[in-house]
Amino acid sequence: MTGYAISGLDPEPFVSLYGLDDAALAERGVIRMRSDAEIGFPCRITLEDVPPGGDVLLLNHEHLPVDTPYRSRHAIFVREGAHEAARYENAVPRQLAVRLLSVRAFDARDMMVDADVVDGADLEPLIARMFGDPAVSYIHVHNAKRGCFAARVDRA
Repeated sequence: MTGYAISGLDPEPFVSLYGLDDAALAERGVIRMRSDAEIGFPCRITLEDVPPGGDVLLLNHEHLPVDTPYRSRHAIFVREGAHEAARYENAVPRQLAVRLLSVRAFDARDMMVDADVVDGADLEPLIARMFGDPAVSYIHVHNAKRGCFAARVDRA
């Protein structure tokens, strides 16, 4: 199997939001929420579900800023205070493994060339199949039920 890496988002674009009061966040279209479940508040930086009592920011994020019809943005959660992007090499983080996922493969021109829906426990074989196509440059993983961007997968 081709090696792969699943990466969380770079925290830098979100750091300026940490610690703002609710009014200042609202001016930016951001909502602070408090996690109330073990599963349900997935941070896109750390690739971990935020445990109950932790603060998350709900915001709109452009996860595919490309000049094609696939340009895309959607709501995501970011754990307030997250400062280091996760990177999993040849491993699927638990946050993805416990969810139903929509998986989309893109070529070097940022055009979608393959897509599938999979139980997160079966993500790794799907990554292998998609990267088996030399035209696939990268993969985006989304939570299938709510449609939110979850993580990017690159060849490692």
